[in-house]
Amino acid sequence: MSEHRYSPASTGGAYTAPFVDAPVHATLTIPGSKSLTNRELMIAAIADGPGRLIAPLHSDDSRRMIEALRALGVGIEEIDGGGEFGPDLLVTPAPLHGGATIDCGQAGTVMRFIAPLAGLASEDVHLTAHESALHRPMGVMITALRDLGVDVDDEGTWALPFTIRGHGRIRGGRVEIDASGSSQFVSGLLLAAPRFDVGLHLVHTGTHLPSLPHIDMTIESLSRRGIRIERPGHGEWLVEAGVPRAKEIAIEPDLSNAAPFLAAAMVTGGDVTITGWPLHSTQPGALLPELLHALGAHTSRHGGALTVRAGDGIRGADLDLSAASELTPTIAGLAVFADGPTTIRGVGHIRTHETDRIAALVANIRALGGEAEELSDGVRITPVPLHGGAWPAYHDHRMATTGALIGLRVPGVEIDDIGTTAKTLPEFTLLWDRMRGGTTA
Repeated sequence: MSEHRYSPASTGGAYTAPFVDAPVHATLTIPGSKSLTNRELMIAAIADGPGRLIAPLHSDDSRRMIEALRALGVGIEEIDGGGEFGPDLLVTPAPLHGGATIDCGQAGTVMRFIAPLAGLASEDVHLTAHESALHRPMGVMITALRDLGVDVDDEGTWALPFTIRGHGRIRGGRVEIDASGSSQFVSGLLLAAPRFDVGLHLVHTGTHLPSLPHIDMTIESLSRRGIRIERPGHGEWLVEAGVPRAKEIAIEPDLSNAAPFLAAAMVTGGDVTITGWPLHSTQPGALLPELLHALGAHTSRHGGALTVRAGDGIRGADLDLSAASELTPTIAGLAVFADGPTTIRGVGHIRTHETDRIAALVANIRALGGEAEELSDGVRITPVPLHGGAWPAYHDHRMATTGALIGLRVPGVEIDDIGTTAKTLPEFTLLWDRMRGGTTA
């Protein structure tokens, strides 16, 4: 493989968020989408031949997915594609053999996507995770797999770690789940469903289904590879059995990872442009132009790039982020500087993400002298002057980036571990410094 320009940037440890006293003006390129990279890796692993992922994300979450698939027998090779952030990936499907232990790290996509796939392996697969992620809900997936006839040994914990005793096939059929806690339960089952003997009829029984764009992303990714999925009703999906077509797939930039950079334009009174912004995307981050406009920004598109310019100030707002809950920390980072209170609703399920994001945001904002309160399904923030202080990341990449965002305007914000950003954006500090310098990428 020829040399490429990728250079992982962020290192772990304490980080004093850089303060700026002037508007930032920058044009940046953001690495590939974590959500798309891990979905396309999954589908490529069960396709009818080798396929290539162009400009995929190289981060802790994607590394965990690659290691998991390799442990199941899938061939994944790095090949030079000339991208700034790392090589392309050539994925070669193979019969899934299991006989392995898979460490999911902190990656919800890995633990919830690999579990159904492991049921197709010919041997036992033991799934575990980082100690900070063992609390993440898995009972829904365990129940669904058992209803599909998969033997799961969880020793009665309904949580990781557990062992899936693979027999090389899953019959499939109808299964009901309550995916109110995470759309990843739906996506994980849909991604493996084409290889079930009779496909899958999946029915969501709960009253709330978060992060619908992520489910749309899963369906679109499968459909572009020839897998037919019908939706006979709300919260209901029919997946026909089949083999996905091998393809060459270009991965979009991670739009949610672009959020703190675009928000920095508003916080500093400047402008930030993100290149390669897709005209259409199922990523939740595609809602950013609309959301930031509601908070007072000016947004525009030109030549495939999105530009956010600060307006007259940041407006307080009442926002339902149920479709894009992962943006909650960034929006909260803007809300502390708004001209009035901001209420974020529809995100109660983020209590079970990398950390309880609602509790963490409230605690951290209060520690800097701010006013924030937990709601049953969100958070309410009333802007008051802030001061510097500790901003724990709680092993959560989005908490870390929010601390950096607030630190642009508040001197002395101390993030305990900026290395958590490596989960989905190892280049965070590199790009943050590039943005502050007004450098065009």
